[in-house]
Amino acid sequence: MRIAICGISGLIGNAVANEFRSANDEVIPISRSDLSKGTEHLKNLLEGTSAVVNLAGAPIAKRWTKKWKEEIYSSRVNTTRAIVEAVNQMENPPKEFVSASAVGIYDTISVHDEFSLNYAGDFLSKVCQNWEGEALKLDSKRVRLTIFRLGVVLSKKGGALKQMLLPFKLGLGGPIGSGEQFFPWIHLSDVVRAVSGAVKIPKATGIYNLVAPEILNNRQFTSTLAKTLKRPAIFPVPVWGLKLLFGEGASALSEGQQVIPQRLLADGFDFSFPTLERALRKELNK
Repeated sequence: MRIAICGISGLIGNAVANEFRSANDEVIPISRSDLSKGTEHLKNLLEGTSAVVNLAGAPIAKRWTKKWKEEIYSSRVNTTRAIVEAVNQMENPPKEFVSASAVGIYDTISVHDEFSLNYAGDFLSKVCQNWEGEALKLDSKRVRLTIFRLGVVLSKKGGALKQMLLPFKLGLGGPIGSGEQFFPWIHLSDVVRAVSGAVKIPKATGIYNLVAPEILNNRQFTSTLAKTLKRPAIFPVPVWGLKLLFGEGASALSEGQQVIPQRLLADGFDFSFPTLERALRKELNK
């Protein structure tokens, strides 16, 4: 198969690309340069591909200046719009389109499966809603669409876990704020398997919550991480401190959603890491 991937330099995109290459699939990167060259260039780039995997998105865990909020939005919404427009204009489009989204679309009050419409009203939720809205403009009569709403992806190679490891190893880790906020998570390898499966198994269509089945709050997460590292977790991170560092973006760390991977479970997806303890022991070689 020839598979085009946007966001290949990121943690998830790189891992997904390596998975396809290990199966002798040809990976076609879609770069920022490609996106800037317009629809005709993208159509030519995507010619002969079997699938498009759209994983582009600027990091969230950074201070949200006005400029960075624009980058968070455009790297997701505008990128998806450009690729979808190109695919829709192709005479022979790829058969599958996988697009990322995030559980940040949901509010922090309800319990959410994929049929929940209880969305938050904040910036991240609106980004996710518009992100998915662009993907849903795909010509569904010709291209199968799968949207994955991602939780916090765990890998020591990048993302949230990598950032937390040093303070926890030094015994300086702890919960964020009260620690009662939910922490929807998933191991990187399960993300890769789900994305690969969506490309190669026609059954996967529509919206999926891509989170582990084990529901935890932030305090339980930090306690398990500290236990795995054989370190204490007694230094809570105050929300006001996060606001000093990240501004409005602190909400992405101090708030969380209760999310259930209902459709993955119904499809019989076999999580390699259904529990946090197993995921951390694998990732940290404990």
